[in-house]
Amino acid sequence: MKSSLMDNIPSTPGKFKMEKSIYNHRFRWHYSYLAKLTFWSFVFFGLIFVFFFKSPASSAPSSISSSSDLSRRSLKTRSWGGPGWEKRVKSSAKIRSKTGFSVLVTGAAGFVGTHVSAALKRRGDGVLGLDNFNDYYDPALKRARQALLERSGVYIVEGDINDAALLKKLFEVVHFTHVMHLAAQAGVRYAMQNPKSYIHSNIAGFVNLLEICKNANPQPAIVWASSSSVYGLNTKVPFSEKDRTDQPASLYAATKKAGEEIAHTYNHIYGLSLTGLRFFTVYGPWGRPDMAYFFFTKDILKGKSIPIFESINHGTVARDFTYIDDVVKGCLGALDTAEKSTGSGGKKKGAAQLRIFNLGNTSPVAVSDLVSILERLLKTKAKRRVMKLPRNGDVPFTHANISFAQKEFGYKPTTDLQTGMKKFVRWYVSYYGSGKRTDH
Repeated sequence: MKSSLMDNIPSTPGKFKMEKSIYNHRFRWHYSYLAKLTFWSFVFFGLIFVFFFKSPASSAPSSISSSSDLSRRSLKTRSWGGPGWEKRVKSSAKIRSKTGFSVLVTGAAGFVGTHVSAALKRRGDGVLGLDNFNDYYDPALKRARQALLERSGVYIVEGDINDAALLKKLFEVVHFTHVMHLAAQAGVRYAMQNPKSYIHSNIAGFVNLLEICKNANPQPAIVWASSSSVYGLNTKVPFSEKDRTDQPASLYAATKKAGEEIAHTYNHIYGLSLTGLRFFTVYGPWGRPDMAYFFFTKDILKGKSIPIFESINHGTVARDFTYIDDVVKGCLGALDTAEKSTGSGGKKKGAAQLRIFNLGNTSPVAVSDLVSILERLLKTKAKRRVMKLPRNGDVPFTHANISFAQKEFGYKPTTDLQTGMKKFVRWYVSYYGSGKRTDH
C-alpha cells in the first residue's frame, strides 16, 4: 500500500490535478509492477538454473567458507568425452584374460583403490579408474598413485561419482561386469569440520552410482567399501557381521551404515548384486596421511610429540590393524564370488545376492605398541603425549571376526603388524626421505 500512495503524490506540491482518469494512473502502476515482477522472476530462476545445473557438485571436502568451497570443486569444466578419450577408456577396460572381468574402480587414486586396481590389472582384468582427486589430503600423493597405475595400463578418469552424465557415458562406452566402489569421504574426525562432504560422497554419491547401475543392461555386480566404524558403540568382541550396528559413534560411521541400508533397498527392488566390505584400519605403502600410523611416522622423524590416547579409566586404545595386501586379497575374493545381478534396465527379474563381510586381521594391537614398533624401525625415540580419548567419533577398540569371509572365499590375513609396518616405513623413507620432505 505504501508504494501506491507514493505514486499518487505530486512531484511539486500544490500542482496536483485530477485531469486524467485514476484508472490510467493505476494502469501505469500495475504495468510497472508487473514489469518489475517479471524481471526479478527471470533473475531468480536464472540463479536457480546456474546453481543447480551449471555448477556440478563435487565430492571433495569443503571448508566452511564459500570461497574455499568453490576452489575445491573437482568438476569446474567438462574434461571428458571425445574419440581420444573413449579410446583410452576402452583400452584400459579391455579384458586380457579368458576368465577376466571388466571392472570400474571408483576412488582408484585412493589408498585401497590404487592397490586393488593394480592387482586386478596384473591378473588380466580390464580396469578403468574414476577419481575426483579432492584435497582432503595432499593431491600430489594421489597423482603419484595415478602415475603408478598408468605405467601398468590403468587409466583413471578424473570425475565425480555425483556426475550422472559422466557415469552414464562410461557405461555406454564399456559394459562393465563389475563395479568396485571405493570412492568415499574418509576419516572419522574430519566429519566435525565438514559434515556435508560425508553426505555428498557417502550417501548421495553412492545413490547416484546405484541409479546408473540399476539402469544398465546388463547390470553389473557391485562390491563396495563399508567400514568397521559401523559397529560404533558396540561392546561385544570380536565384531561379527550379525552384531548390532545401530549406535554409530561418528557421522562417518552413520553414513557408512546408511550405505548398507541403501544397498539393501536397491538389492530388494532392482535385483542388484551387492557385497559390502567392512575394512578394519587398513595400513601399508602408499597409505593415507590422515591415519595415525602415517602421521606418527612423520612426527617421530621430525622430533615432534605424538598423542597417545587412553580410554575411560586409563584403558588401552587398540586397533585391528590390517595390512593392505591382505585387504586386497579380500576385495578380489569378494569380487570373484559375487553373483550376477538379476535385473535388467531397472527391472528386477529375481532374488539377488546381498552380502556383508568383515576384512580385518583378528589381532588387535594397542596404539602404544604401534608406537614402540615405529620407534624400533625408525631408530628414533618418540615423544609421547598421553591424552584422554576425545569425543570426536573415535572408539576405544576394534576387533574383527572374519569367519564368514574365510568360509565364503578363503580370506586369511597373513601379515602381522611388525612385518607390515616394516614395509610401510621402507616405502615412506623412499618416498618422503628421512624427515626433510615430510610436510605434506
